[in-house]
Amino acid sequence: MFAIIVGTHGIFAQELVKSCEMICGEQKNVRAVTLVPGEGPDDVVKKYEAAIEELGSACDGGVLFLNDLFGGSPYNAACRMVISNENYGIVTGVNLPMLIEMCSAQLMDEGSDIKELMQKAVDAGKNGTQTFHASNVSDDEEEDL
Repeated sequence: MFAIIVGTHGIFAQELVKSCEMICGEQKNVRAVTLVPGEGPDDVVKKYEAAIEELGSACDGGVLFLNDLFGGSPYNAACRMVISNENYGIVTGVNLPMLIEMCSAQLMDEGSDIKELMQKAVDAGKNGTQTFHASNVSDDEEEDL
């Protein structure tokens, strides 16, 4: 089993986890960590450490940090955690499809290594980004809408 920590600016992480739970049910091995105004990377590191302690044995298979923004304080704090543990990894650009896919991967518990999990997260995040425009619909399809 691996653990997931969603770390973001503001309460985005909490709301993302809540949205995931609306779709997938309660997630026991997922934690949200927030950076609020007045805090910095040191504060987020402490929150990450507390989340890892709370997750306990779920972290034995690794910890996947899903952050909102490359180079932001939640990311920089996660880097401090990841640099000293090869079973930890970071993916930025977290979105709901990515989180849902990673929660599903937890259930499958295929024993994937952290690098494989990171790639699955990236793929899910990219595949979750789609476009739609009226010009994509033929006249026949439009009648079905």
